[in-house]
Amino acid sequence: MGDGLVDEAWWRGRQDDYLTASTARPMDPGSVLDVLDHLERRRRDPAHVVDVDAIDGDALASWFRRIDGWLDVADFDMVLLAHLLWTHGDELPASVGDAVAERFVTFKHWYTDPTPEGVIDQRWYWSENHRLIFHAVELLAGERFAEVTFTSDGATGDEHRRRAAGRLHAWFDEKAELGFSEWHSDVYYEKDIAPLLTLVELAEDERIAARAQAFLDLVLADIALHLQRGNLGCTHGRSYAKDKTRATDQLTFAAAKLCFDDTDRPYRFDDVGPTTSTLHQEGASLLARARRYRPPEVLRRIATHDEAMVDHQTMGLEIDPTEPLVDHPTRPDGRSYTDPDMVPFWWDRSALTPWQLVGLAMDALDRHDLWAADLFAAFRGVRDVTGGDRDVARRLALDLAPMINAGLLTRVTTTTWRTEAAMLSSAQSYRPGWAGSQHHVWQATLDEDAVLFTTHPGAEPRAGTDRWLDADRYWTGSATLPRVLQHRGAAVVSYAPAFASPELDLLAGFAYLPMTHAFFPTERFDEVTQEGHWTVGARRGGYVALWSWRPVRWRDHDPAVVCTNGLTGPFDLVAEGGAANVWLVQVGEQRRWGSLDRFVEAVAGGAVEVADHGGAPDGAHRGFDVAWTTAAEGALACGPTGPLTIDGVAVPIGGPARMHNPFASIPEGQTACTLADGEWSLELDLATGDRRAAGP
Repeated sequence: MGDGLVDEAWWRGRQDDYLTASTARPMDPGSVLDVLDHLERRRRDPAHVVDVDAIDGDALASWFRRIDGWLDVADFDMVLLAHLLWTHGDELPASVGDAVAERFVTFKHWYTDPTPEGVIDQRWYWSENHRLIFHAVELLAGERFAEVTFTSDGATGDEHRRRAAGRLHAWFDEKAELGFSEWHSDVYYEKDIAPLLTLVELAEDERIAARAQAFLDLVLADIALHLQRGNLGCTHGRSYAKDKTRATDQLTFAAAKLCFDDTDRPYRFDDVGPTTSTLHQEGASLLARARRYRPPEVLRRIATHDEAMVDHQTMGLEIDPTEPLVDHPTRPDGRSYTDPDMVPFWWDRSALTPWQLVGLAMDALDRHDLWAADLFAAFRGVRDVTGGDRDVARRLALDLAPMINAGLLTRVTTTTWRTEAAMLSSAQSYRPGWAGSQHHVWQATLDEDAVLFTTHPGAEPRAGTDRWLDADRYWTGSATLPRVLQHRGAAVVSYAPAFASPELDLLAGFAYLPMTHAFFPTERFDEVTQEGHWTVGARRGGYVALWSWRPVRWRDHDPAVVCTNGLTGPFDLVAEGGAANVWLVQVGEQRRWGSLDRFVEAVAGGAVEVADHGGAPDGAHRGFDVAWTTAAEGALACGPTGPLTIDGVAVPIGGPARMHNPFASIPEGQTACTLADGEWSLELDLATGDRRAAGP
């Protein structure tokens, strides 16, 4: 019996293949990640030439631009600089090594530390991934420079080490109990992989390293469960248009390809530069350098498992911004809404605007002089309107709750149906009708490029850009979130905004268009056909059918005016006439249905009845009743609230399981878990970091 991990020679080959691809071009000294790849390649192949003397002042200015400029995501750069200094410090020119070392003792490691006079700190410390990254960087800095006084706050490195260790354990404990806030994210799982792997490889604290390894296994397990031919094509707690429309644009693509070999698409290195390469390949680059970490074999087998399967997961914490207003709100779980030490916990979930937490947010902004940061511009408007009065702000937050909690990440139940040729994934009845930001509620995926999803757009596409921006409100997230109810390969997607599109300038960021639409890139499918209200696509043995209650049309976009991400054929299927609409989706396979014509005949032959409850006086929509005889999953029925019924039997939304699929059944809150496929297994204890992988 082996050690239960992927074959050592196979893994070394995967690492070498990645490094060969990533270093095929001359080193860009302005990219820390590119320098790391080339130095690792030279470590394995001494004949590989690396000119470290090319790291000049311009290169260092590029490395330190975000760090020295107090800009957001500077912590991403610090992770890569740690690998450079810790593993290649003796290979760098002395002046370069000294400059890098200096950043670790001058860096502001947490938002509660002092900010120099005259500096506006633009960094975001509080999201799930940023918390982990800042604490990991601080731990490593404290370990390496234990006796040095850090100029950022006057504490010694050892004091920083102890502080960071406590906060890392708190992060691990929290995620072990509640799961991830940024669920299944094709963007931010990459930003979890990097610090977790960094701790595994570089941390001296063995318990921290062990727990980091267990959570790295868990992140990779989640990716493995939701891969369809290299595409992490599932619902995401956070994602963007620039990432989710094809596999090779996803930040997790290269790491998943390296670990699981589930796609024949090549690695992409067309974005190498001081910032873009860091964002697009760091997970794979750090995995290709890994000397302590090797993935468990069972995860590779899960990723490439071809039999039909369903995965249910429940993560996160319930937060209700519509609770009755009281002077001193409390929670059954005892978590405080007023304790300043709880700011990172709540802001991890973007819970700044529930009325229960508005006072805590405003107090934190005062206490740490955060008002001037660009990221809090919207809060400045609230402060000005309310005059800083906490009671007025709380009442306003309650009245506007469905609108202003756009980024909120609450408890979620996800369902994913995956077969050899098709995958359908969704967040079940997740905050329906409320404003969303970066939430990707559902997607159907046939391969790396053939994907389908709907959104409710907040604004027209931005003109004059050559890429989809993070702040794009046409494809990124949803102006309002739909109520999705899924059973196996079929789902009902109902849009019913809980508020009218606002007209006030202060609330302009929450306005929306009177339409919904589908991303359906016809040129990435083998065939697309329309039959009545149905639009059906086929790709590599998989089928997907989409139905709209409102009539649809293909909208043309001129790539000379707005970004189409290289698409030249129809891809924007628009349902006009109002923001309220019902979409139905069904996935299928050629091996079951035979020809596309037979699949179209089956889905188009099913009866669909939609009853519109209409609008309310306040501009909200009351929702729909839907009855649909599906091609494969029985008779589905649902209303604006309540469960989905299948052939008259209610199917509960959510359940007690943290994870339930053919490989694992993990009760919610349990920190010990096992993933197994009958031959290979992985046992993890997230509380201790104990890890046991086994195979035949």
